Amino acid sequence: MTDTVKRGQTHRCVGVDYGTKRVGIAVSDPLWMFAQPHGTFSPPDALNELRTIEAQDGVAVAVVGWPLLPDGSEGRATEIVSSFIRRLKKAIPTIAIVKWDERYTSEVARDRIREAGPRSRWKGTKGRLDAAAAAIILQEYLDERAVRHGTPDLPEDPRR
Repeated sequence: MTDTVKRGQTHRCVGVDYGTKRVGIAVSDPLWMFAQPHGTFSPPDALNELRTIEAQDGVAVAVVGWPLLPDGSEGRATEIVSSFIRRLKKAIPTIAIVKWDERYTSEVARDRIREAGPRSRWKGTKGRLDAAAAAIILQEYLDERAVRHGTPDLPEDPRR
């Protein structure tokens, strides 16, 4: 699978950290170099938000956190995320899905939030944590993609 959009198109790449209560969403810049937290939503609202992003900017790829167990095997959580992926493909049929190992992304996000400010500023951390974890998942994908393919003028659209 390639990841490029034709010159002049600016489809985005989104990162998703799925949870049964909250879903963190991150969005790439048009050149697919940087991930930015977009927000945290309930699971049904997350699908609506992803549809909105698709309608406004176009979405070529969704990088979905794949919750492997510490030993690398799949478990109940991957079954739950698989169900979300099926709903996402139904909501946005043209989107390409990349499952991304999300082990330890929440811990990295928690550490980064703590580094950003004093404990008194941690209000709403759970929601911020999910969006930050989605951004970490997406940034890891973008960085790995840049190493693998170099950083092109515009990303390739895997749907083409």
